[in-house]
Amino acid sequence: MFLAKIQLFIANAALFLSDGAAGGEEEAAGGLAALLSPLIMFIPLIAVFYFLIIRPESKRKKAAAKLRAELIVSDEVVTTSGIIGKVVQIKDNTVTIETSAERTRITFLREAISSKEQKISD
Repeated sequence: MFLAKIQLFIANAALFLSDGAAGGEEEAAGGLAALLSPLIMFIPLIAVFYFLIIRPESKRKKAAAKLRAELIVSDEVVTTSGIIGKVVQIKDNTVTIETSAERTRITFLREAISSKEQKISD
């Protein structure tokens, strides 16, 4: 029984291959077009995704990194948690800000600075 199924499978495979050889060029061209059609539709979608999401986000990240690198003492900054203060000390990876008239000082990581504001008028 098992041997008969194998022989039937081989016979069908040979028939399939012989039919494919006769009209193979037409089927290959049609198969290639069927494979490329969805790919061609995705290319504009990927381009729109890049220009609307990926590129603006990378520009924002570069601008934020530049802002943090250019911090100087006496800049007024806003942290990611919304605390506003004047920079009083900058170390390698930390920034100390003074947040009020009582001269409360808080130390933040440099990455916690979200924006730079106008200087505080004394």
